[in-house]
Amino acid sequence: MTLPDAFFESPVTLKWTARDLGGLAAQPLPRSPVLVAGDVRRVADDLDVWDAWPLACGKGMPVRWRGGELWFALAAPAFEDPEARHGAARIHHFHRIDGRFIHLGATFPEGFTPGSREWSGSAHYDEGEVALYFTSAGTRGEAEPTFQQRLFAATTRLLDETEGPVFASWSEPVELTVPVDLIYMSRHDATGQVGEIKAFRDPATWRTAQGDEYLLFTASSARQLGRYNGVIGCARRATGDTGEFEKLPPLIDASGLNNELERPHVVAYGGQLYLFWSTQAKVFAPGIAAPTGLYGAVADRIKGPWRLLNGHGLVFANPAAEPFQAYSWWVLPDLSVTSFVDYWGIDDAEAEQKPAGRAHFGGTFAPFLQLRLDGTRAMLKSGR
Repeated sequence: MTLPDAFFESPVTLKWTARDLGGLAAQPLPRSPVLVAGDVRRVADDLDVWDAWPLACGKGMPVRWRGGELWFALAAPAFEDPEARHGAARIHHFHRIDGRFIHLGATFPEGFTPGSREWSGSAHYDEGEVALYFTSAGTRGEAEPTFQQRLFAATTRLLDETEGPVFASWSEPVELTVPVDLIYMSRHDATGQVGEIKAFRDPATWRTAQGDEYLLFTASSARQLGRYNGVIGCARRATGDTGEFEKLPPLIDASGLNNELERPHVVAYGGQLYLFWSTQAKVFAPGIAAPTGLYGAVADRIKGPWRLLNGHGLVFANPAAEPFQAYSWWVLPDLSVTSFVDYWGIDDAEAEQKPAGRAHFGGTFAPFLQLRLDGTRAMLKSGR
């Protein structure tokens, strides 16, 4: 197969290794505050919510809308087993106003997208037009959920009325790029367990000052096959009318270290670019003592070279006694950080598995945190 010219102008891949994380066990880890009951405010009793992102302008800041902001998140009915939500996930939208999230409904019509459910993405706003990038999981109409993942975008107009419908009609979804087992794996079922599957999901875009548009995504390496071959994939918008992205080598390669580098996104701050991703302790290779948390790297430009934040990549982890408290962190350009409440209030630093049932499940937006960035250093500000 002939590689596109863009391949040879591609990013410099940062190899993330066990050696980078070797010193974590010998130092106190940066950790987020412990949540208390007043922090866990459900959007609705019958709806679980996770993996959130804003409708953002070109620089990544949430767009002002109806006195607040418009946000998207994955949502599903509140099943007895919260883990069942992944098989019923759809994108919903919310009005964030006065510190609260108000549920507005499912974003796409039933049966509109190509999959059996919708997984995470991002959203861009430009002069009234909304471009929603998302993951289509499975196949529409399938009897049993599968884990095939495809990257799509659909567009619409944001309506100006102060109340009522939010969007005009959506355009037909357009597939952004397709893995062909050259750089990124095209089979994603693996073990069939959420949290351990192979990946081609979580699209997020980055636009350079020169107008070049890049697509970042969670992926699995086609060059390093095995249980632990997670990468942060990269593609660049091709010239012409197709709107497709040409695949480039990954920005971060964690082959041999980690299976899933989830929800990658870029924030510009202080003249540099900061790349953030979330990952879980259970998807690190055996022998790697690294926690569930927000991780990151910094570079002068999207093509790198990238340097791990804090020397090892970890920005902050969940509290020691609450290892499953929150997940799916998303950093905004003002360095505020959103996430969702996963399993909280267990008070068990030795826990290796999430508790069964709903007793400890949050299923809602977590309180925002605030970062401080200084070159290759990243830390949480005290308080919230």
